[in-house]
Amino acid sequence: MAKLTVIIPYYQKEPGILRRALASVFAQSYQDFHVLVIDDQSPYSIDEELRPLADGERARVTVIRQDNKGPGGARNTGLDNVPADAAFAAFLDSDDLWTTDHLQNAVDSMSRFGADCYWASITGGEAFYYHFGVADLEASDTVVRLQESPLVVEIPDLSNVMLRNWSFLHLSCMVVGRRLFETVRFDAELRLAAEDVLFFCDCILAANRVVLCDAAGAVRGEGINIFHSIDNDSPQFLQQQFNTFVALETLEHRLSRKPSAVASIQSYQHTARRQALWSQARRLKRRKSPQFRLLARWVLRDPKLLQSAFELAVGKFSRSR
Repeated sequence: MAKLTVIIPYYQKEPGILRRALASVFAQSYQDFHVLVIDDQSPYSIDEELRPLADGERARVTVIRQDNKGPGGARNTGLDNVPADAAFAAFLDSDDLWTTDHLQNAVDSMSRFGADCYWASITGGEAFYYHFGVADLEASDTVVRLQESPLVVEIPDLSNVMLRNWSFLHLSCMVVGRRLFETVRFDAELRLAAEDVLFFCDCILAANRVVLCDAAGAVRGEGINIFHSIDNDSPQFLQQQFNTFVALETLEHRLSRKPSAVASIQSYQHTARRQALWSQARRLKRRKSPQFRLLARWVLRDPKLLQSAFELAVGKFSRSR
């Protein structure tokens, strides 16, 4: 059996996207892998995507079909099916592409430094301007250089660094060892937001050692992405913000003994409240009813939402005078 398992959740509406991702997998300089594709009830047939594969490539791909469980649920299915003798599991979103040496860099770095969690940097087009590389962290945080070429580093307080800005982390650049893929799972209920950030934090907390590589591991794609179709005026926006708040609440419990982490989390919570309330104000402006049921759920869980609503109302009244 292969030393590494590749996990690809599949949910697409366009042809050719998974095909491109798989081409980048089979072009890897490191070849000791097997591929699990989780067909999460994709609208576009996976069979058409796999048809062009050569026989040898197709034999290395296992497809698991399931009712739609969302990205976290699909990845959990992959983690649950990693073979018993695999040492590593690597994630790849079906619309992303791996660079040629991604798996080789990951296996080399994790093996050399005894790490069970690894991230590479990610690149992308103009739509993903907010991503930045691992080397950029040296300008603002304590970074320990472990290797120069490719640059591999360790960050002593990675959970705090991540919470300030996690745009240097991406699932398609993440590889985990057995300790993590046997025990850590995604919160599948967080279908619209933050399931990846919560998973990142849980892996960091559970890992014996985390290393990061500045070399680009993946190129961010532009296929179906849950964030592309949800803007401030989308009916799903409030649910997305609520899910974000729930994930942040969970993180606050996980990191309750780290005051600086809690401060970052509470700032994000405040932002989620305000964005949620502004979205409902825009609904009223367009003569649509607020989403009272979800708002009530939020208030029961987080009474501070009412305080935020009062502050926004006072601010709007003061500006209108």
